[in-house]
Amino acid sequence: MRNYVLGGKFWWIALVWLAVLALASSADAKVTRIVIDKSKSESPAYGGKSFGSAGQYERIVGQAYGEIDPKNVHNSMIQDIQLAPRNSRGRVEYVATFTLLKPIDLAKGNKVMLYEVVNRGRRPRAGRLDLGYTYLYSGWQGDIPPESNLGGESAETIRVPMAKNADGSPVTGPVLARIKNMSGTTAPLVVYYRAIPYVPLTLDTKQATLTSRSSETIDDLSGPTATIASTEWAWADCTKAPFPGTPDPTKICLKNGFDPKLLYQVVFTAKDPLVLGIGFAATRDIVAFFRHAEKDEAGTPNPLATKISYVIGQGASQSGNFIRSFINLGFNQDESGQIVWDGAMPHIAGRQMALNFRFALPDGAADPYEAGSDGSLWWTAWPDKVRHRETAGLLDRCSVSHSCPKIMETFGSTEFWALRMSPDLVGTSAAEDIPLPDNVRRYYFPGTTHGGGGGGFSTAAPDPAQGRAGVCVLPANPNPQSDTMNALLAAMAAWVVKGTPPPPSRYPRLADGNLVRATKAAMGFPAIPGLKFADNLENPLFDYDWGPDFRYKDVSGVISKEPAGIKAVIPLLVPKGNADGNELGGVPSVLHQAPLGTYVGWNIAASGFFQGQLCGFVGGFVPFAKTKAERVASGDPRPSLEERYGTHEAYVAVVRSAAGKAVREGFLLQEDADRLIQEATASSIPNSLSSVK
Repeated sequence: MRNYVLGGKFWWIALVWLAVLALASSADAKVTRIVIDKSKSESPAYGGKSFGSAGQYERIVGQAYGEIDPKNVHNSMIQDIQLAPRNSRGRVEYVATFTLLKPIDLAKGNKVMLYEVVNRGRRPRAGRLDLGYTYLYSGWQGDIPPESNLGGESAETIRVPMAKNADGSPVTGPVLARIKNMSGTTAPLVVYYRAIPYVPLTLDTKQATLTSRSSETIDDLSGPTATIASTEWAWADCTKAPFPGTPDPTKICLKNGFDPKLLYQVVFTAKDPLVLGIGFAATRDIVAFFRHAEKDEAGTPNPLATKISYVIGQGASQSGNFIRSFINLGFNQDESGQIVWDGAMPHIAGRQMALNFRFALPDGAADPYEAGSDGSLWWTAWPDKVRHRETAGLLDRCSVSHSCPKIMETFGSTEFWALRMSPDLVGTSAAEDIPLPDNVRRYYFPGTTHGGGGGGFSTAAPDPAQGRAGVCVLPANPNPQSDTMNALLAAMAAWVVKGTPPPPSRYPRLADGNLVRATKAAMGFPAIPGLKFADNLENPLFDYDWGPDFRYKDVSGVISKEPAGIKAVIPLLVPKGNADGNELGGVPSVLHQAPLGTYVGWNIAASGFFQGQLCGFVGGFVPFAKTKAERVASGDPRPSLEERYGTHEAYVAVVRSAAGKAVREGFLLQEDADRLIQEATASSIPNSLSSVK
């Protein structure tokens, strides 16, 4: 790997860090005990189905009990670890759930474990069981209530302690909550649909501030505000009793009711922060246990003992942000100095995880006044001149400890528009492309929504998409990512196990002219009839002032200013498109290469407080006209399906050519290519012109 960290003035960091590591104990953080829940475990699983040469699988469900030495250098960066209660050995304890999916006969497995970072407690679906992968999931987000149920499936959770002052008094600090699109008298305090885990120190409303505002734009968060008198609201539930209602520290009752046209913001002093950064250490230690240990301290055997040779960490969105911070904070080195993940695949994630600061809210998702984009967003050590920060990168610590994994970073269009992706590529100054280290590959999926669409070859206009802001203007974007991700997982496994280099990185670059300002003119976006697309629709990057005790590089420390001061609004870049409005460059899906319309990574809120602004993390789709006559009548500048393809056979030929090219380049598995060609053949594209029924 290129050495971007140790040159020049950074040589002394390496010496200090290595010296500290040498003094650290090698057994200060570990899983001490596992308990397997036989009532939830299954052997064989999946009704006894056999998966290729791997045979039958079993599901092992249980709990991992661990402890952390707060004095150890590997753990000292965990915020408030020094304020957590300790056991008789001076350790801080946690209990995390875990789920293992493994071949019953591990000799039939491929010796590769995929650690799937769960998203808000949800386990992603296990993929290629036929290839013999072992899957491990475990809880890391300590603010998810134990025994949470997610659509009939138990969540992966972790119990972490609260921080307390030495005298036993509560640790306090400011917390901000926003209430939007709310009517009625009572509003719960939530962040991304989950209750905020912190309660006010006092229910005296004089000790908090509730304001409302009638408008808010992406580049000016200081719109007209009105302060609501402390006598006009209460920490209470008024759904069953009139104002002031039943006292409830998790809800706000407004005497005259909430107006859905307004946005409300409450700032209060909270108490008892959870030591959520333990989730990083727990993940490290759980993976290390299942990878290396033969048994726990009580003699319970490790179900995977000595049978796993490689581990790849995977995570999407929130979970991908977790991976980036996990590496940045140095947790990819276990208690004995060994690497935790040999490979890491952060997907659709361009920020750091808001987990390791006091009163953290990891359920946040790039909304205003949420931390996560404040520190290093790029892999290479790089200057951050716009925000006047030190030169730094996500690989600084692991470069010193020689614990950096091989990395595949993947993302689509929505990540540029809604999740502030461009600084990862060009920094905050956006003056030049940041070079990638040798151990990092980057792949961009043009014209895709957050996580990708469902695919398929159809021009049927679906219903308007649903986003976090409510109903969106455009239909949902069907452009998929899953087929490309299948191929990239295979490439990552080959890279980790055999050292086979994966395909070269493909993503928009300034040098290629494919990263531009988010304006129709710069993007070359066509004038599509009926589509009101305003310039600068993207979610910008804010240079926040969180107070003197916040460590920006690591998104760690203590926030003392709420709401944060906004020192600057930093505009971001987005990919450029062609005459159809479809983005250029990257690794296009087969559907994107045989387009049936314009696939965009943004959508527009149709109503509510954010009407006309981004509709959350969903992309849109604008189908092409079927015939030239239809196109001319509507004034659409984009050629119709008739003009593009003419016949069904011609369209299938385009799909076949695109699929073959993707297979040759390593971005599509042959089995997926065959399926896509079959789907295109079975379709009726172009609809009325098809000569094959």
